[in-house]
Amino acid sequence: MKRIRFDAKFFRVVLGNIVICATVTALVLVLVMMPRRAANAVSKNDPIFSGDSDDKMSLMINVYWGTEYIAPMLDIMDRHNVKTTFFVGGSWAAVNTAVLKDIHARGHEIGNHGYYHKDHSKIDSAYNKKEISSAHEIVFDTLGVNMNLFAPPSGAYNDTVVRVAEELGYKTVMWTRDTIDWRDHDSELIYKRAVKNLKGGDLILMHPTEATAKTLERIIEEIESKGLTVAPVSEVIS
Repeated sequence: MKRIRFDAKFFRVVLGNIVICATVTALVLVLVMMPRRAANAVSKNDPIFSGDSDDKMSLMINVYWGTEYIAPMLDIMDRHNVKTTFFVGGSWAAVNTAVLKDIHARGHEIGNHGYYHKDHSKIDSAYNKKEISSAHEIVFDTLGVNMNLFAPPSGAYNDTVVRVAEELGYKTVMWTRDTIDWRDHDSELIYKRAVKNLKGGDLILMHPTEATAKTLERIIEEIESKGLTVAPVSEVIS
């Protein structure tokens, strides 16, 4: 009777393959059993890039400068009965209270844009809290408004930023499309970036610049021609 000889190297290879197969099987079972997140679900650490509305979209106007262009932009919006959201910097609001009051008096929503236009992704929790809270306080003291939408300056965010904002009662809002009007002072280019492939739920980012003020009416008219309504951000994302 022949004795069966086991090759040690062969045995190690077989054993290793069995272990790998068992590990992969276990991982697959874990993934299958885990609750799946809906495709359109938003976790607490996710900023908002667009809304679910079919017929509403918003213009997000971030303000730290360009004060001289705000009144002309407000006049255009008044002519079209448009209400939208101005995200104001605290340091700007502190020295432009009359303009801030005018924005609010004309029926526009006020959002938080931090106090000193810091890169919030590079500062710690305490500093994030100070920036957001300080802007909140100046707006509340001026208007009596408790803001609840936060647009991080330059769109700079991380989990810490979103978490701190949430702890302070804020939703973090980004944008669907950026006109980049702070850099490119070309009205035609700003217009094209704003209206290309328009759809409900869009959040269009812009600033009070001369070029933006010149093309704002065209943008609003194009939005209206698509059967869409310009509304405050809170109405678009609700």
